[in-house]
Amino acid sequence: MDERRNLYFYYPKDEELEKRLEPLFKLAKDNHFSIVENSNDANIIVSVGGDGAFLQAVRKTGFRQDCLYTGISRHNEAGLYCDFSLDHYDEMVHSIMNAELEVRRFPVVDVSVNDETNFLCLNEVSIRSTLIKTIVIDVFIDGNHFERFRGDGLIVATPTGSTGYNKSTHGAVVDPKTPCFQVSELASLNNNRYRTLGSSFILDKERTLRLEIIQDGNDYPIIGLDNEAYSIRNIRDLTVTLSDKIVKTVKLKNNSYWDRVKRTFL
Repeated sequence: MDERRNLYFYYPKDEELEKRLEPLFKLAKDNHFSIVENSNDANIIVSVGGDGAFLQAVRKTGFRQDCLYTGISRHNEAGLYCDFSLDHYDEMVHSIMNAELEVRRFPVVDVSVNDETNFLCLNEVSIRSTLIKTIVIDVFIDGNHFERFRGDGLIVATPTGSTGYNKSTHGAVVDPKTPCFQVSELASLNNNRYRTLGSSFILDKERTLRLEIIQDGNDYPIIGLDNEAYSIRNIRDLTVTLSDKIVKTVKLKNNSYWDRVKRTFL
């Protein structure tokens, strides 16, 4: 990692946080790292502020394929994307300097809206009704009709995103080394008249998921892309595939994904 000397820090610009970051900036410079103002010039992009900030950092810097991402939590809290804490920032510089890090690769999903606009998601894409009524969605897998969903909405999660919104709906936690994506329901309507699968299901990396929204007043649903909400006019359909792109992050050698899951939930 000796050649990776350009650091870009993504964080909310507030005076208190900048004071806390000053010792980290000084330590990085003392160890011959350069702190750059433009993320395009960075080899390593460092988010400060927990998992939410990490998701924002990846999105705002364009899911770069030619750099590494790492996260620092602001407090001593568990995080699935953050290996380091601002209370122990010196560990990050020491680990980089002494090659105590490994690179892990997280899959992302590609989302096409109305076959026009494309987005990438590291955690999940969700679609929900903005009206106080069920949203109706026809679900297709590889072009074949699977079910007609009625309920509050659907979540399509990556393996790393499986521990977030997906898990709160009783979806499975998936190993990020498994290239796949998961579909989970939000308050599905199941009775003698309407029926859905009633559980989450996992699709292989080669599958294509298509969600067609029935235009019955829910023409303007809310689409959640990771931790950002988008209201897009006249949404007809979403097509979701596992992207060829990945997000490369640095991790401590003795801090696996399942170690993080254990610390966070058990």
